[in-house]
Amino acid sequence: MSDIGNSNRISREYIDSLRIETRYMDSVCPNVDFELYGARFASPIMTAALSHLDSFMFEGAADALARGAAMAGAVLWYGMAPDEEIERLAAAAPMAIEIIKPYRDREKIYRKLRHAEDIGLIAVGVDIDHPFGPEGGPDVVHEDVMAPMTTEELRQLCAATRLPLIAKGVLSAHDAKKCLSAGVKGMVLSHHNNRIEYALPPMALLPEIKRIAGDVPLFVDCEIRTGMDAFKALALGAKGVCIGRPLMTAIKQGGAEAVRDYLLRANGELKKAMAFTGCADLAHMDETVIHQGIGIRD
Repeated sequence: MSDIGNSNRISREYIDSLRIETRYMDSVCPNVDFELYGARFASPIMTAALSHLDSFMFEGAADALARGAAMAGAVLWYGMAPDEEIERLAAAAPMAIEIIKPYRDREKIYRKLRHAEDIGLIAVGVDIDHPFGPEGGPDVVHEDVMAPMTTEELRQLCAATRLPLIAKGVLSAHDAKKCLSAGVKGMVLSHHNNRIEYALPPMALLPEIKRIAGDVPLFVDCEIRTGMDAFKALALGAKGVCIGRPLMTAIKQGGAEAVRDYLLRANGELKKAMAFTGCADLAHMDETVIHQGIGIRD
């Protein structure tokens, strides 16, 4: 089967097409301290909102992700899981964000919002890009039926929680405007691991959506693997980035310590890229150091 339409491949090729210019004069050793929703972290490089790791990988995989993130001083994002699993992960990595699926049973979303508040998460989100299955009908995940989110429903969810609510799966100015009108406090630019083929790379849309979003934080996932990838996204306007599948590999290879080491290594790569381009801290990133397509052979 042809891989031509694989959105992960397309995203990877786009990220690799971005070139950086160096700026050494008057540069300094950079500071990558990161503040998000009132909490401070060591880096804007975070885990992706992975789901059901204990089922898909092995018992204890989710805990390894949480402990590794905590040891690295990184934000833990996590996806679909029973409440008791979210509680366990939040205890291991207290500054965590849960992403909730767009359940057709909307009351389940509200229950999960209340639970996220009760256990002290720093934010919560909704997967707006997960309503449909491979054939365009309602998706069913672990017997839970999904349904598309209306702007009014998203507005009601934002109003129903005291936590910042994030829309995950934004991949157009169209959706960004609607999510912002609903009152979201953050958006994740993502095609959800090739959920639809031929999707635009999230990073390609980042500058346009940043102009629309203003001060609302934007996060990028899909094929973010290294600190250099993170630098490119941050320079183009992202607040933070999320790494997913490489951390799953790290868990298999060495558990929580391997997750920690991967995140710390990526953080070092980010610092290097910032130092070499004159970016002193995350408040002074500069999109003009990024160039697209230069030096690429046809």
